[in-house]
Amino acid sequence: MFGGAFDPPHVGHVALARAAVEQLALDELRVFPTGQAWHKARDLSPAADRLAMARLAFSEVPHTTVDGRELQRAGPTYTVDTLRELQREFPGAVLLLVIGADQAEALHSWRENGEIARIATISIAARARPVNAGAIFDPSRLPPGPREPVELPPMPVSSTEIRRRAAAGEDISQLVPAPVARYIDKHHLYPSH
Repeated sequence: MFGGAFDPPHVGHVALARAAVEQLALDELRVFPTGQAWHKARDLSPAADRLAMARLAFSEVPHTTVDGRELQRAGPTYTVDTLRELQREFPGAVLLLVIGADQAEALHSWRENGEIARIATISIAARARPVNAGAIFDPSRLPPGPREPVELPPMPVSSTEIRRRAAAGEDISQLVPAPVARYIDKHHLYPSH
């Protein structure tokens, strides 16, 4: 399971998906654009746009499926609920939760984080952090449970920066997959305010 707002999905997300599939020898990686993210202060782009961009972004990653179920849920979306659904759908399967170090830093605040760690092996991929990002990630704050690291080259790219650049009319072609850049342009996502 690899979830996120994907607003928009960028080259770092795709690299993480590809690395997870290859390094963890996954039979399948399910990508979940989040529905109503409980932890996001800003409104997300429409669900249909984020789902379409995710499908475009991850279409070339082998063994990867974009799953839109979280977008169908009413109310806040929680990872633990999706993991429970996957557990019921695939009894006996080994479930992994693939997250970046930035998400891992906040995992202690996620709903039922101990249950998340019980259901799934947590697979953390480190990536380059912005210069002003604050303290280094402390893995002791994670709930106890199995871990599987994913090695990822430094990629200092963020969806926030991509939205800012798109709103300013700046080039984003090196930051998102080409089909995603075309989608953003065609649908006039991230206009300046």
